[in-house]
Amino acid sequence: MNRITKSRRKFIRSSALAALGTTIAPKLLAHSSLLFEENQMYKISLAEWSLHKMLKAGDLKNIEFPAFTKRTFGINAVEYVNQFFFDKAKDKAYLKELNMRVADEGMDNVLIMIDKEGKLGDSDKKARQQAIENHYKWVEAAQFLGCHSIRVNAGGQGTREEVAKRVTESLHSLSTYAKDYDINVIVENHGGYSSDGKWLSTVIKDVGLPNCGTLPDFGNFTIDRKENITYDRYKGMKKLMPYAKAVSAKCYDFDESGVETNIDFLRIMKIVKKAGYKGYIGIEYEGKIMSEVEGIKAAKRLLEKTFNTI
Repeated sequence: MNRITKSRRKFIRSSALAALGTTIAPKLLAHSSLLFEENQMYKISLAEWSLHKMLKAGDLKNIEFPAFTKRTFGINAVEYVNQFFFDKAKDKAYLKELNMRVADEGMDNVLIMIDKEGKLGDSDKKARQQAIENHYKWVEAAQFLGCHSIRVNAGGQGTREEVAKRVTESLHSLSTYAKDYDINVIVENHGGYSSDGKWLSTVIKDVGLPNCGTLPDFGNFTIDRKENITYDRYKGMKKLMPYAKAVSAKCYDFDESGVETNIDFLRIMKIVKKAGYKGYIGIEYEGKIMSEVEGIKAAKRLLEKTFNTI
């Protein structure tokens, strides 16, 4: 089985850097961003969902996402959402073209966020197995793109204990499959029981495989929206960070000084740092006041300022 490892990802990046410079403005932006990254503990990636309005409106296509990210924001790494190329997981020609565009920009593919492929905690055994198998093609696509992980969801019906048992079994099965492709399977706190930091951290611990971990999201700690049941975000981040293989800097709105009005970025980044995490910090903007482009820029400025403070 052909495995793509971190060395290949580094090769793609280094080869592409040599080809940079086709246009002046993007080159200067990229150079500035690269210099910043060299002097920082963390590098920034962009979650594709931050541009979901543009993508759904047809103003941006998935194939254009990497170059748009580099040239608009000076961000050198991307996190895909499978919804925006749902029928392309097995399309090698498409994935090859996507890889070439990433390489041309001197960028990294980080991960693919997987939705709409079934519930890993489904109470129906056949449906649960089908959900596991539905993720296989995305594991293979992630390997082809040089990503390190796929992000999955831990939804299901039943009690906390029932869903935890099913999700643990499904994650163990899927992670065992993904191991042969050098791909991590990571779970985001993404609503329901998964937004309970203790519940999700226990599930990952019980899976007990090194390539199964978490994607702690700064903002997704609402367990039940109707009943307004939430989990303390800072406690949740502490619970999830020991298993983190990626981190999502969810953000909504900013005040006049550029501070996020809902989430204490400095407090959370101190938790991230204390946990010993060394990977990308992915911007995921979901605000309604600023445009997507301006919101992403504001989030990047805040992260850079925070990196210099922690």
